[in-house]
Amino acid sequence: MERLTISLDNRLSKQFDDLTHARGYTNRSEAMRDLIREKLETERIKEGNEGHCVATLTYIYNHHENDLATRIASAQHAHHDLILSSMHVHMDHKNCLEVAILRGSILSVRNFADLVMATRGVRHGKLHMVPVEITQAQHSPTASSHIHSNPLT
Repeated sequence: MERLTISLDNRLSKQFDDLTHARGYTNRSEAMRDLIREKLETERIKEGNEGHCVATLTYIYNHHENDLATRIASAQHAHHDLILSSMHVHMDHKNCLEVAILRGSILSVRNFADLVMATRGVRHGKLHMVPVEITQAQHSPTASSHIHSNPLT
């Protein structure tokens, strides 16, 4: 492990300590590592559509709106190769929250998320992507192969 030393003015240092404490970090180093990972992930995703990611897509919709639930389900079925899992929560008598866990190319995941979030009646859509390296794994000659998703940071 490499050691880095940084200098911060007193005000910035206090704000950082307050943030790390509020988020439950026990030391500055782990908080700083997470900030660096977040920045690296953000920049990788901004750079373009190349590579792969795992992601969560969250959104809220009114299931009473004209065929909206059916349209969302159709979009999910059309992109079943991206969806690892999904969860559906009934928030009240009208509103549903869905969370989809996705894995695929950055471009495909982004396009699917845009399709869902742009669907009329979907509100509060948010996509969070983490760049990964996808590898095929087979642990023994008799075991079936499967995919590993290794975060790049």
